[in-house]
Amino acid sequence: MNAVSSVPSDIVSLRMIHCRAEQAARGAQYHLAVFHYRTCLEVAERREDCRAVEFFALRLADCYDVMGLGHKAEGFRALADQGGADGQALLG
Repeated sequence: MNAVSSVPSDIVSLRMIHCRAEQAARGAQYHLAVFHYRTCLEVAERREDCRAVEFFALRLADCYDVMGLGHKAEGFRALADQGGADGQALLG
């Protein structure tokens, strides 16, 4: 079992993880922000919340752009453009 699957998927937990991601991004701690945003994205996918998947995919794309990882940013933008419909292939 990986750590992400043990994260509760309730909205309060998701919001707390999102706040940690935002704080890390504001502090230019992009690796930490990516970790938290990916967790949020996976929770949103488990909840089948397409709008949240799109939101978190775009946040990840922004972080990867700043980190100079344009190819990863493009993948998450593509996920956001799909509305999260086929995100599993991009998360692996």
